[in-house]
Amino acid sequence: MGAGPAGSHAAYVLASSGYSVAVFEEKSAPGLNVCCTGIISTECFHALGLDADVILSQARSAKFFSPSGRCLRLEAAGVQAYIVDRLLLDKAIASKAQSQGAQYFFSSPVTDIIPARDTIQAETGFSETRQVFSARAVVLANGFRPKLPGKLGLGRIKNFLVGAQTEIDVRDIDDTEIYFGQKIAPGSFAWLVPTAAGRAYVGLLATSQAKLHLQKFLNTLFCQGRTTSQKVEIRQKVIPLGTLARSYGDRLLAIGDAAGQVKPTSGGGIYFGHLGAQIAAEVLAEALHSDNLTANHLSSYQKQWRAKMGQELSRGYWLRWACAKLSDHQIERAFDVFDSNGTAEALLNSENFSFDWHSGLILAGLRHSSAYPLLKIKHLFSREVSS
Repeated sequence: MGAGPAGSHAAYVLASSGYSVAVFEEKSAPGLNVCCTGIISTECFHALGLDADVILSQARSAKFFSPSGRCLRLEAAGVQAYIVDRLLLDKAIASKAQSQGAQYFFSSPVTDIIPARDTIQAETGFSETRQVFSARAVVLANGFRPKLPGKLGLGRIKNFLVGAQTEIDVRDIDDTEIYFGQKIAPGSFAWLVPTAAGRAYVGLLATSQAKLHLQKFLNTLFCQGRTTSQKVEIRQKVIPLGTLARSYGDRLLAIGDAAGQVKPTSGGGIYFGHLGAQIAAEVLAEALHSDNLTANHLSSYQKQWRAKMGQELSRGYWLRWACAKLSDHQIERAFDVFDSNGTAEALLNSENFSFDWHSGLILAGLRHSSAYPLLKIKHLFSREVSS
């Protein structure tokens, strides 16, 4: 396992069902040095069942900037999301699991998983020495690490983005700010997310050289007089684009980033990882009770989570593919469309809008698009819907 939100939630559910659970985490505590904005929907926050003390701020509006600097501000009628403290969030979920009896081993990276006939073993670097732990089943929740799933026959996720982020002092910020442009964040976007008075996360997603692109963006903010921060520690994270061919095996399940349960549009993995963890824990609890831990029996996990979020993920991949091909000129044209006749506001306040479930909004937005890559994806969407 791992002590991120998905791993700790699975541990909580399984421990609550009366099973002995061990969580192995490579860091010395949950939530340390996480590269994440911590923006989660109100739906996600309530599903996690946490206290409000993990919330840094609320979000009901955002500013979107085109490559030329044009600003489109959108505001919803109510709070759409919370910015949470990831350190406190991870600790809170781990504490819930520990309260039910889950045992945590920190500074204990899992280096190998070894299937055996009547058990499965996890090899760890516990206390800087190699140790092997035996269990009836293992849940992989160790983030995007392609090597281990490949070795276990689950397949490999070959496509990915790189996220880079840091926290800075910033002036004149009252909304989340999203920046588009091939010179700013090639194939994706950058952000400023306020965390406290005069403080914000700044980051971006890119197909490569994310740290370099973020440093250039920081330099731009510095030249604009919006920050005095230039020499900062930039953290990076690899974000999977795609899912494992199999998220299950004999005595084995993969959840969260490890399985590719990440929104391709935004790179956010907390909510979909939580949903995957809930399904995995329920399936595994039943399998442990019936003592049937074969791959065939555990395959119901993949069927269930794909029924829940598979279509959402596939449509998100298509949209990301199309948007990555947009030139700055085409992005400007898209701003023209969404800024005209109240189109953006209408989409924001329509029944199609959801902070987590994007496919309905994607379909509605594509109806207004004339950029070639989006026209092609519009055709793919239309064909799927009519089939």
